[in-house]
This record gives sequence, structure tokens and C-alpha cells, in this order.
Amino acid sequence: MKLALMMGTVCMASIAMVGCASKVVEPDQYSGFLKNYSQLKEAKSPSGATVMRWVDPKLDINKFTSVYVEPTQLYPKPQPTETIPQTTLNGITSYYDQALKREIGKSLPLASGPGPGVIVVRAAITAVSSKTEGLKPYEVIPIALVAAAVSTASGIRDQETDLATEAVFLDGGNNHVLAQVVRKGTGKPLENKAQVMKADDVKGVIDGWAVDMHQSYLKLKSK
Repeated sequence: MKLALMMGTVCMASIAMVGCASKVVEPDQYSGFLKNYSQLKEAKSPSGATVMRWVDPKLDINKFTSVYVEPTQLYPKPQPTETIPQTTLNGITSYYDQALKREIGKSLPLASGPGPGVIVVRAAITAVSSKTEGLKPYEVIPIALVAAAVSTASGIRDQETDLATEAVFLDGGNNHVLAQVVRKGTGKPLENKAQVMKADDVKGVIDGWAVDMHQSYLKLKSK
């Protein structure tokens, strides 16, 4: 009886949490970083992850000979906390830059800025969370914190670390949008709600995103 009651409580908690049931970022969680979300469609990344994506059907990928990775943004401007300090946020964006340059740079030379023949990668981290409770009103906009799955207090499992990104790919010559993607991922679990989240906890998520972006380029190139 106690087990049934406990499992029922867990199920209700999971349903109540934002972003836990879905593998994709829901429309009400979009940050506003992208100019147009209306064309996004659910798709599978090269690694099999579910993402929201749009690619210009007229895109001629072969006209581009280099890539410029803009510094990753935190959007909207975050409010650091004791468990997600500014050093962690800075570490996440810095590592995202490194991962994108490392992976995409395997196929295209890195440019020092936008220009004709240059793909501009403009990415943002739009959600960072190691929280287990529901969203508070002031958390909805500044870095739209995604609630983790089940409360640590229940003793069922550790605290989750969640991360979301939105990225747009532009023609460096005319600023035309070539593609867009919105996705999220879960990093290493934390032991409890007091543990400070570190950039290392989500590096695996970021590596996966960067690899998928490179593989997506290769797929377009092979068509």
C-alpha cells in the first residue's frame, strides 16, 4: 500500500514538472532568442535525439567554404543562484564555443568573422537547471529554468541537471537564415539540491549537440 502511494506521488510530481514528460522543448518554453519559431518541426538528430528543427529547403550548402562560431549567449540574461553560480554559466558557454569549433571545424575552416561564403553559427543556452521544484514566477523568463523530474526529498533518485539550447545558422554574406534548431538534454545527476552544479556536469550534453551539428552538415553536404 505504501509502495503504491509512493509511486502515485512520484507520477503526479513528474506530470506537474515542466519539461520532464517531453523529449523536446515545448513552445511555451521558447526563449525568444530565435526570430521565428513557426516553421520548426519535430525531427530526429543524427544521433537519434528528438529536436525541433527547420532547414531552408532552398539551401545550397556547397556555396559555403568556412564557418564562424559566434560567442555563445545566455538568453535571456540569467539570474545566478547558489547552486548555479555565474562561474558555472560562464563555463557552460565557453565549453559550448569550444565544442562547436572542434566539431564543425573538422569539415570547414574556422573564419574570423561573417562574410560571403561563411556559415555563421549563433547559439544560446536558454535553460539551465538542477532544480526539483516547480517554476517560480521570477524564474520563468531569466534563464527559463527547466524543472527536474522527481524531488530529491522523496528519496527516489538524485537531482537532474537539465540544459536547453536554441541555435540559428546564417548566411554570413546577407544574414539569411539557413537553419534553426531547438533542443534539450540531461547531464550528470547531482547528489542533492545543495550540490553546486558545474560545467563538467553538462559537458557530455554539449558534446552531443556539437557532434550532431557537424553530422547534420555532413548529411546536407552528401545530398
